[in-house]
Amino acid sequence: MTAIVEARHLQKTYGKIRAVDDVSFEIKEGEIFGLLGPNGAGKTTTIRMLSGLTDPDKGEARVDGCDVVQDPVGAKQRLGVVPESSNLYGELTALENLIYMAQLYGVSKAQWKPRSEELLKRFGLYERKDSRFQGFSRGMKRRLTIAAALVHQPRIVFLDEPTTGLDIMSARGLRKTIRELQQSSVSVLLTTHLIQEAEDLCDRIAVIVKGKILLVDTVAGMKQRVKETEILELELEPLSETLMNVLKAAEGVEQMTRSDSRLKLYGKTLMKKLPGIIRLIESNHVDIAAIRSVNPTLEDAFVKLTSLEADIMKIDKPQKPPGGDA
Repeated sequence: MTAIVEARHLQKTYGKIRAVDDVSFEIKEGEIFGLLGPNGAGKTTTIRMLSGLTDPDKGEARVDGCDVVQDPVGAKQRLGVVPESSNLYGELTALENLIYMAQLYGVSKAQWKPRSEELLKRFGLYERKDSRFQGFSRGMKRRLTIAAALVHQPRIVFLDEPTTGLDIMSARGLRKTIRELQQSSVSVLLTTHLIQEAEDLCDRIAVIVKGKILLVDTVAGMKQRVKETEILELELEPLSETLMNVLKAAEGVEQMTRSDSRLKLYGKTLMKKLPGIIRLIESNHVDIAAIRSVNPTLEDAFVKLTSLEADIMKIDKPQKPPGGDA
């Protein structure tokens, strides 16, 4: 399958911080490709370099056959970019915003209004076409911003943290929209710090941490990489720091994560060491409410392959004050 996006050894440094460090990957035509990593991992900087908004210090990139460094304008014409904070105008109506974007992208004048109205219908916003953008909900703003990125009919769209700050129903609707983009033969590069979102949407995932790509694989492939790891999920009452330190040092335990009163233990010989683990817990006068062996999820694979706590992926960026993303 042909690559529609190619990144080769991209690097970007700000002062003493290496935001992106020797990043390479490619996106195939028709796939949803995810850049998964915690906030500050270099996802947005990577998108900015691929879209010609920031020059890389080193490396090269091509979008739909166009060299981003040599021809940034040509690259921008070949893709649609949906930034984390919308680039549309609050004082303009939904229709006016799309027509303006059509003008900027060089869409023929005869198509400005028909193309804009077609997108408004497609994204369920036609009834609000004459409403000002600043009065829209976050979910509606995000949908219109995606529509604006499609006005010139690009074959590849970059979505930077598209569901950040949305309520559950809006986020669910937006994920449906992303799947529909793929069904209409649009390739998608999606950045996210939400592991479940990456698992639900992406054909392949590049895990990026501290500016480096640690691996690129399918969800199934990532789970396969940790198939020999045994995972025990424990519900303990009470769960103290003292007990956690004891279990972390227990024989057979290679890694441990916590979520409320639940612990997950990772190791290759956990089942064999289970009797000793139970004795340790009981000797600390703690009740075992439940104990179960579980199959690895993408979150488990992420924890095992990156040595990061899963909770670091659940921290959102600080939100801008109301109206700041208009």
